[in-house]
Amino acid sequence: MQRPDWAPDTIDIERPSVARMYDYYLGGSHNFAADRAAARAMVDAVPEAPLMAQANRAFLRRAVQFLADSGIRQFLDLGSGIPTVGNVHEIAQRADPACRVVYVDVDPVAVAHSREILAGNDRATVIQEDLRRPAAILGHPEVNRLLDFSQPVAVLVVAVLHFIPPEDRPEEILRTLGKALAPGSHLVLSQASDDGRSETGERAEAERVYRRTDNQLWIRSRAELVTLFDGFELVDPGVVWVPQWRPESPEQAEDAERSVFIGGVGRLGG
Repeated sequence: MQRPDWAPDTIDIERPSVARMYDYYLGGSHNFAADRAAARAMVDAVPEAPLMAQANRAFLRRAVQFLADSGIRQFLDLGSGIPTVGNVHEIAQRADPACRVVYVDVDPVAVAHSREILAGNDRATVIQEDLRRPAAILGHPEVNRLLDFSQPVAVLVVAVLHFIPPEDRPEEILRTLGKALAPGSHLVLSQASDDGRSETGERAEAERVYRRTDNQLWIRSRAELVTLFDGFELVDPGVVWVPQWRPESPEQAEDAERSVFIGGVGRLGG
């Protein structure tokens, strides 16, 4: 397979990446043949996969707008993925150019393209790091150059928790992040769920597809996601199917369970 000029030499373009598969679902162009083949297999198994990605992206956009309208001016986006239209810094800095954003992703393609997009933006940056290493993220010089943790910060963990298995203790990851935050900070979570969906074999097939990547799929229930907001007060309407979270029109929330993603926003009191 010929390596595109924009692809870092250090990455394996023969192995699918969840970030590049997500880029494919969203209609992006920063993916390789292996990513497209895996993504098409996922669509064959779960035809709603592109809808899932789009609904989740729309949830991210509405959540960031809500946070900016609420006065949040600092954002830490974990598992940010490959940049597409409607990035966090675009939404936040449209509300207030003073907003500061740090993107974090483990995928070198996502990081390389984020750096390209953010060139010349001194209030946004990206680092390559693993969500499962919250202490390394919190201690990173680029993170601390832009973010002041004595002031409220919004931590975004969107469409990534379903790649964190129970043995990696996602509750501990979030607890470590929460301890570093000032009162008034917010936590935004979303992940795939099969709550209320009839068993059709889709889940088993989706898990099989993602075993071809470096990230297996871990589906969680609404109740499990609610527990991950421990220490945060859920913002109305709580943890719901993502199209139901403050939709811009009633039509957006129709057939919400087809999105497969549940999500919510929590606020740290004190």
